[in-house]
Amino acid sequence: MELQALIDSHFEARKKEEEELIALKERIEKRRAERAEQQRIRAEKERERQNRLAEEKARREEEDAKRRAEDDLKKKKALSSMGANYSSYLAKADQKRGKKQTAREMKKKILAERRKPLNIDHLSDDKLREKAKELWETLYQLETDKYEFAEKLKRQKYDITNLRSRIDQAQKHSKKAGATAKGKVGGRWK
Repeated sequence: MELQALIDSHFEARKKEEEELIALKERIEKRRAERAEQQRIRAEKERERQNRLAEEKARREEEDAKRRAEDDLKKKKALSSMGANYSSYLAKADQKRGKKQTAREMKKKILAERRKPLNIDHLSDDKLREKAKELWETLYQLETDKYEFAEKLKRQKYDITNLRSRIDQAQKHSKKAGATAKGKVGGRWK
C-alpha cells in the first residue's frame, strides 16, 4: 500500500513536471513568437525610416541641384553681361567719382580687365583642347608670377629685418657715445 502510494505520488509529480515543462515550452514558444513579431515590426519601422531618409535625401539633392543650376545660370548671365558692360560701367563710375578709387574698386577694375568671357558652347573638340591648353598656359604663367612675387616679398622682408637690426645696433652705439648725443632727458630737450 505504501509502495503504491509512493508510485502514485511519483507519477503525479512526474505528470505535474511534464505539465510544467509543457507550459514552460509553450511560454518559451509564445515569447519567441512575440520576439519575432517585435523584430519584424522593428525591422519594418527601420525600413520605413530608411526609405523616408532616402526620399528626403533625394529631395534635398534634387533641390540643391536645382538651386545650383539656377545659381550657375544667374552667374553665367551676370558674367556675360559683366564681360561686355562691366568695364564701361567702371569707366562711368570713375568719371562720377573722379580719380579717387578704393582698393576694392581697383581690384574689381583689374579683374574685369583681365577676365575674358569664356564662350565655349560653340567650339569643336579641337578648339576646346586649344582653349584648355591656352587657359593652362595662362594659369601656369600666373602661378609663376605669384611664386616670383612671393620670393621677392620674402627677400624684401629679410632686407627690412636686416636693415632694422643694423639701425638698432647703430642707435645702441650712438647712445653709448653718451653726452654728445642730443635727446630728451627728464622731459626737456638738451
